[in-house]
Amino acid sequence: MSVIGWIILGGLAGWIASMITGRDAKMGVGMNIVVGIVGAFIGGWIVNIFGGIGINGFNVWSFLVALLGAVILLSIVNALTGRKHHNQYQS
Repeated sequence: MSVIGWIILGGLAGWIASMITGRDAKMGVGMNIVVGIVGAFIGGWIVNIFGGIGINGFNVWSFLVALLGAVILLSIVNALTGRKHHNQYQS
């Protein structure tokens, strides 16, 4: 996957993960991209442990793997900082 593909995949995965975990108000575009790319590596590693295929191009499966990793990463950050973040998308 090209650098542009990683930026797009990372940005989308990081942004959606930040909304799921309630950190969206605290993160900018750049941080969403970083979280998504790091999340892609984490998700790929976890999926490979269980015998699956990790990131294999710019497709739906790779996006879901990146999203899984990004949610895990942000959940760990939330647990370590000890702060609960209000999810603005919940009623």
